[in-house]
Amino acid sequence: MAAHVRVFIIFTAAYFLSYFYRSANAVIAPNLAQELALDASQLGLMTSLFFATFAAVQLPLGIGLDRVGPRWVTSALMLVGATGSLLFAFAHSLAALALGRALIGVGMAGVLMGALKAFSRWYSPHRYQMLSGFLVGVGSAGALAAATPLAWLSETVGWRAVFVVGAVLVAGVAAAIAFGTRNTPPGIPWSGHAVDLRVLRAVFCDLRFWRMALLVFFTNGTLLAFQGLWAGPYLNDVYAVDALTRGNVLLLLSAGVTVGFLLSGWLSARLGLAKLVIAGTALFIVTQLVLALHPPLAVMALTGALFGWSGGLTIMLLAQPRYVFPVEVTGQATTAVNLFAIGGAALVQWWMGWLIALFPSIDVRYPPEAYSAALLVTAASTTAMLIFYWPMHKSDR
Repeated sequence: MAAHVRVFIIFTAAYFLSYFYRSANAVIAPNLAQELALDASQLGLMTSLFFATFAAVQLPLGIGLDRVGPRWVTSALMLVGATGSLLFAFAHSLAALALGRALIGVGMAGVLMGALKAFSRWYSPHRYQMLSGFLVGVGSAGALAAATPLAWLSETVGWRAVFVVGAVLVAGVAAAIAFGTRNTPPGIPWSGHAVDLRVLRAVFCDLRFWRMALLVFFTNGTLLAFQGLWAGPYLNDVYAVDALTRGNVLLLLSAGVTVGFLLSGWLSARLGLAKLVIAGTALFIVTQLVLALHPPLAVMALTGALFGWSGGLTIMLLAQPRYVFPVEVTGQATTAVNLFAIGGAALVQWWMGWLIALFPSIDVRYPPEAYSAALLVTAASTTAMLIFYWPMHKSDR
């Protein structure tokens, strides 16, 4: 197998697992709530720890990727994630679940950024844009595995067994990255860059950075918060569907995300990256407003697919730093933006739980109005950030 193909396949497999873990709690949330007596606020906080620790690692991760390279940094972190998956599988308390979830977040923190750093060295700028979209598109199929298949496995062998097997797979892919990839193509030596805090200072002082970072905070944050957790309770509480139906609807939503990711690179190369982000975000806001109205289940399922598709298109915000900042500091610039993307997922997921928990519950079920309030807040916040991002379309490429 050609080396450049192997690099793409191995990093995509890693991202598949990362996306599975970030989405899994949406399906098993009712099981966790019942088995460990968790309310919406506790469930939201525990699940958000994946994104909180994921975000906390981003800035040192960027320095590590630019200095050491994705090969060893990504694989080492994934072993931490394998440990977290085992701890989560055997947890019998909120504290143990939270620690396991946090370690999984640390473990998956370097997967996407490591892949983008590797791609920036292995592929030309044009191919980088296309392959970045394919990476997140194919890898996000992990969310499909975390829908109907996970619901079936959870009913058949239990969610704990799934997380044990997941730990083994994560460790295996970590080994594949360490021993089956390189930081650079053959014949091109790796030259890491020394830590220079002036690079981060320049990034954070650039207004274009804040336009990207604040928009991705709410687009990626809302997408992952709903897909990764609150879509499950929303379906359970508003529509009172069983686990398999819930999994099927989540499968459709996740399929929308996957298609959005797959098309994002191709569409941005033809329409312009910023223009695609603006159009995708506008549709993303509309779908949130429709979901807040609790339409019939069939309409909700189709809207959920559009929610996933339009949210998936905005992933190109993570590729945009490659065209704004020098390639030598791609790792630090991209992880700085990703800090807000994942930090948004952590905080939005938690905030949605906090808002939902403000409403009275009956048998751990919340009224439809609780979910309406949460979705209206995310829609309004995303709209404000889209207005702030708008000038980026002037320098589209």
